[in-house]
Amino acid sequence: MLIASQMEPTYARRVYPCFDEPALKATFNIRIVHDPSYVALSNMPAIDVSEVKDENGSLWTVTTFNTSLKMSTYLTAFVICDFDYVTRTERGNEIRIWAQKEAIKDGYVDYALNITGQIFSFLEDILNVSYPLPKTDLVALPDFGASGMENWGLMIFQEASLMNLPSDEFTSRKAMIALIVSHELGHQACEWFGNLVTMNWWNDLWLNEGLASYFEYLGATFVEPKLSLDKIFYAHVVQPVLKEDSEIVRSLSESEDKIKGSFSLMSLFDNITYSKGASITWMLSGFLTEKLFIRALTSYLKEFSFSNANQDDLWTHIQMVVDAQDEVQLPASVKQIMDSWTCQNGFPVLTLNLTTGTITQEQIFNKKNRKSTDSYNNTWIIPISWMRNGSSQPLTWLDKSSKMFPEMQVSESEYDWILLNVNLSGYYRVHYDQLNLKRLARLLENDPKAIPAVSRFQLIDDVFALTDFGYVPIETALELTKYLAKEDELFIWNVVLLNLIPDNLESTLKNYEVYPLLKKYLLKRMLPIYHYYAGFIHQNVDALEDDYFAQVYLEKLFATACWLGLQDCLDLSSELYAKWMDNPEYKIPFLIRRTVCCYGVAVGSDKEWNFAWKMYNHTDSFEEDEDILLYAMSCANEPWLLYRYLQYGLSDTLFSSNCTSAIISHVVTKDIGHRIAWEFVTENWPLLSQGYGQELLHDVLKVMGRFVKTDVQIQELQVFYNATLEEDEREAITLLLESAKLENIERRKLLIKVASWLEKNVDD
Repeated sequence: MLIASQMEPTYARRVYPCFDEPALKATFNIRIVHDPSYVALSNMPAIDVSEVKDENGSLWTVTTFNTSLKMSTYLTAFVICDFDYVTRTERGNEIRIWAQKEAIKDGYVDYALNITGQIFSFLEDILNVSYPLPKTDLVALPDFGASGMENWGLMIFQEASLMNLPSDEFTSRKAMIALIVSHELGHQACEWFGNLVTMNWWNDLWLNEGLASYFEYLGATFVEPKLSLDKIFYAHVVQPVLKEDSEIVRSLSESEDKIKGSFSLMSLFDNITYSKGASITWMLSGFLTEKLFIRALTSYLKEFSFSNANQDDLWTHIQMVVDAQDEVQLPASVKQIMDSWTCQNGFPVLTLNLTTGTITQEQIFNKKNRKSTDSYNNTWIIPISWMRNGSSQPLTWLDKSSKMFPEMQVSESEYDWILLNVNLSGYYRVHYDQLNLKRLARLLENDPKAIPAVSRFQLIDDVFALTDFGYVPIETALELTKYLAKEDELFIWNVVLLNLIPDNLESTLKNYEVYPLLKKYLLKRMLPIYHYYAGFIHQNVDALEDDYFAQVYLEKLFATACWLGLQDCLDLSSELYAKWMDNPEYKIPFLIRRTVCCYGVAVGSDKEWNFAWKMYNHTDSFEEDEDILLYAMSCANEPWLLYRYLQYGLSDTLFSSNCTSAIISHVVTKDIGHRIAWEFVTENWPLLSQGYGQELLHDVLKVMGRFVKTDVQIQELQVFYNATLEEDEREAITLLLESAKLENIERRKLLIKVASWLEKNVDD
């Protein structure tokens, strides 16, 4: 048994009567009466533990905690558990990490304990503040809705966010723990953000979370110096949120009225708040220089500690620091610059014309489905870091919709090129003219390292995103992939593969003439990096333990090689899978385990499939491995095996209920599986609908939508769901399928273009 609280944003009022608003701060005296075999924790240290009898004569323990500092209601917290802890003291602050007894005994939280104190001290030193509480507890719960919660002095995490096996030397687990712990400590230190200085109201939540997300990356790379900060920040934070922010309709800092009037607070806890907040903080720190940014933050924290602030207060403090020096000159006030980023929706795309040296900005939008009524007249004040022919140029600013930069006019020479937004220091995309893109493509083929890695990633990501939105033709994006045989960075390969072979299209792409061309074109370019990593898999996979991107992205590279039918990859999978069948103690390298199991089953026969089934039913397998096997069994290439797998999924005895829908969802995405799964669902609907109801059908129909190209096909699906769904559900699904059909027709046109480009270029 276990009790834990989660008050943010508005649940404190369900626990005790209060004015549950972040701006109304108070001190709290907490006392908990509980069963004697448990321990009670709260924000402050316990100052008294006594016993009391109830009217039945049973004994209870009363734990009384010290009076808290002045704080917001949403940060109060308590946990009642029978956990153990490990502890160490850092600068007088007692840090304890609590978890289930077994996990403590086996050392699962040792790593988290090692880094917590270091990150604390790091944040105290850079911000020049000292942590005001005498102790900090971190508790690892078996089940928790968020990855972590920054209650002051009592932080709560999911187990997965704090634990790793002592034997697991791989950086990626550690990096994840380091990131989550730094994020929540960033709140402690800089709530120190939030705990010490709280936003006036939830509409400025991004100040809390954006700043914490920024320090999360600084803290994590401080304790794991092998992580490359800019690459990880770009790949995990900026790139995903740029994708999302081009479609979303809210700004970072919304007005209170809009939030109170229209939607729930919970929807503010999204990627815009966290990742866009962090990206804009990163940009701000970049044009101010980190030195001035930290100086301003320090003075902001000092002035507002134990009270409330909004974003304007932060801008005022930054302005004071900027005015007091003369190295950094800004084109406008900090408030004007930052309001353009926090109070407007979306972000700009910059178009550069090399002949005239003119840069224009406009809000990014999808040109393919623009309605003439949409007006996008936002302008931003944009810092532009740039380089010319490999040498960095002084930072410049675009503060109106269009401006001429004589220093950006290029000569006739094809060796004269320009790169904007170097290392992604700004939150925007860049649209180059054909002339510059040709030169950049040439440069990549001759000397890819002339462009920094983060900028190569960004160049490819921008051009594919702009293709999607109708700014540039797909052929232009493909020109930039010709050089890839010389690309040795996995995180760049990953973004290329996600664009050329999106995860959800693997099964459909195989049906088209583009597949054999893609196979020839890509494999030729993938071989160098594939063989480089396959060497480690064969000889010494432990040598990759510090290669963070190999742990995160190698799987996609190998899966793609196998999917494209690279014989070496298929053989490697069969060989490692056979090794496992001979000796169940053998561990398939975890970096590519999913791919090896999938293709081990795919290339094999029922013998391989049955082995996966046997291992799945082994009681002591890890949850992660179970997921992998559940997926691998859907990779079978023989229809009868898939059909039998679905049948197994139906029987109660074999599976917990959530696995059945997982099995169906896996099978339906496979090229031979989607018809089989559809028939299975329609035949067994009476049984399935009791267990899973509409949700399962929704998921299956969504996937079926990938294959829909005509009205007749939609009608075929409709016949079934008209009989099984409520009216409003039916309408929703019909709309979903209609739009899927249009997308598929568009995609078909696009694939024809890709195929004809590949035909011309496949032999280069």
